[in-house]
Amino acid sequence: MPLGSKRPNAGRKVGFKFPTTLQKIHARELVRQKITENLNTLIDAQIDNACGLNHLMMRDPKTGQFTRVTGDAKQIDKALKSKNAFWIYTKDPNVAAFTDLLNRALDKPAEHVEIAGEGSITIKWQTGEDEQPKLLEEKVIEIEPEPEKNGNG
Repeated sequence: MPLGSKRPNAGRKVGFKFPTTLQKIHARELVRQKITENLNTLIDAQIDNACGLNHLMMRDPKTGQFTRVTGDAKQIDKALKSKNAFWIYTKDPNVAAFTDLLNRALDKPAEHVEIAGEGSITIKWQTGEDEQPKLLEEKVIEIEPEPEKNGNG
């Protein structure tokens, strides 16, 4: 047998995956399941983050420490009517969270692509219905190199 040729039954079998790859696949599936279980809560939290967050803090009269009030409107109303001091922390709306929500709900907008260099691009529109594609239109765009810029401006 000459050197460098393909040997029968050599190499990994079709579909073989390394143990580390299998671990990553398993971990991704666990994360996917956990996120899916809590999807409504996570989406609500992301919407709150995009709109801005408010935290109501009440001072405990015994310890003097502020603790965060969580719960429904009745609990918050009761806390505000008490004689304890309170503090409201606010966080501005998060534009990145809003953008992420839009991208997931309405698809990410197309990104601008710029082609630099010299040469030509051929664009062809074809129909794929026939066995042999039929050329509908062809357009050749010549790309000219940009003039050299000197370091003065």
